[in-house]
Amino acid sequence: MSKPIDLTAPFDENYFRHGCGEPYARSAAWLNLHNAYAEHIAREIQPASVLDAGCAIGLLVEALRARTIEAWGIDISPYAIGQVAESTKPYCRVQSITEPFGQRYGLIVCIEVLEHLPKAESEKALANLCAHTDDVLFSSSPEDYAEATHFNVQPPEYWAEQFAQRGFYRDVDFDASFITPWAARFCKQGAPVHRLARNYERKYWQLQRENAQLRKQANDARSTREVLAHKAQLIEERNGALAEMDRLLTLVKAYEQGRFMRFMRWLKRR
Repeated sequence: MSKPIDLTAPFDENYFRHGCGEPYARSAAWLNLHNAYAEHIAREIQPASVLDAGCAIGLLVEALRARTIEAWGIDISPYAIGQVAESTKPYCRVQSITEPFGQRYGLIVCIEVLEHLPKAESEKALANLCAHTDDVLFSSSPEDYAEATHFNVQPPEYWAEQFAQRGFYRDVDFDASFITPWAARFCKQGAPVHRLARNYERKYWQLQRENAQLRKQANDARSTREVLAHKAQLIEERNGALAEMDRLLTLVKAYEQGRFMRFMRWLKRR
């Protein structure tokens, strides 16, 4: 039997210092990012309670609580939880997202976490999320294969299928791109299939029209650029011809004022 993967091992001090691009700490960049997340969540979702599943050093929990939202966080890394601000530490704990949370939440946020789990564990974690809320704000990188701790990079449709198997469907009217371009909000819905199909088709048609209009604008702009480029070429050719005429006139004047022409005019007068 193969030895199980220790999922806590990679997420130590070295990972948070060097594995997240800019060191993951209470820097202005990370604080501003999580404040922006919290502002969108508070304004557009207005949840009564939130669990940040994979909270790292608790910055989102801190930002949500600053907006009077009851927020908690869990993370598998003892190092990360040890870095949580003192005022936020009572609300964050070391725990795997595959383990029961002990209560339900108005919203669970899971940002760039499940790609760090083996496939079977990620599906178990997703089922756990769905068992403790009716509303999940979710993001998982569909393309970052280079990250050493990414065991399970999947396209967005994979996660959408996993959520759908548990009765959760994308809120097609919610724009979660303030997190990542591939982020989505999945809500538990008891709507009949035909109503879900209607919503997806409505959004697909809207996006299709927007794409068609953008494509037309791009083509029109390209045509305009081509016309302007042709006009610029004609102007350049005309300016070149005028310059050549000026050069020839200068030569003619110089020739007329030369010694030979002066001699010919003197002969003509005699």
